[in-house]
Amino acid sequence: MMKRANIGIKGNVQMAGFRTFIKNIADSLNVTGFAENVEDGSVKVICEGEEEGINKLINSIKEKTPSFARIDDVSAEYEDYKGEFTSFERRGADIPQKATLDDLLGVMKSFDSKAERLVSILGDMNVTFKSVKEDTRIIPSIEENTRMIPGIKENTEMMLEKQEDTTEEISALREDLKSYMENKFAKIEYEIEGIKAKIGMV
Repeated sequence: MMKRANIGIKGNVQMAGFRTFIKNIADSLNVTGFAENVEDGSVKVICEGEEEGINKLINSIKEKTPSFARIDDVSAEYEDYKGEFTSFERRGADIPQKATLDDLLGVMKSFDSKAERLVSILGDMNVTFKSVKEDTRIIPSIEENTRMIPGIKENTEMMLEKQEDTTEEISALREDLKSYMENKFAKIEYEIEGIKAKIGMV
């Protein structure tokens, strides 16, 4: 059954590539509509599609939150389908209209904590990737001896799958980081210009 939903997402969900994350999921589920930043720091999603697809979108938002976002609450209200949208898009400004020195300091503190988290994540992934790489060095000799040693072929396939999953995780993290960095630097640049204007430097 086709439905329309008004979804509200609260938490640290702006300037973190969150609307792009939602759009990618919505596109994969044939859900149309938009994700928009709200002035109170939340993200609003208005979407339409099969009820099952909308439910999957909501579950993905809750369960597959990007690395740099934090969700405190997700609310959803369903309405009658209107057929208003033909695609899913990101809407709204990436940066607030008013900037203060406190805002800039808050951005810098947030950036520091998220940078530390990124270093930790990349460190863990590097250890995992090195382990997988070492495991797969013996694959050529294993392939030659699979008939002689039971279970080796299955173990080899599992290691290859693990390596592929790790590569996908790194790729997804790079996309999150790219979007996050672009948004953060745009916000910082905008806020610095606002501060300069307030103190008469421009």
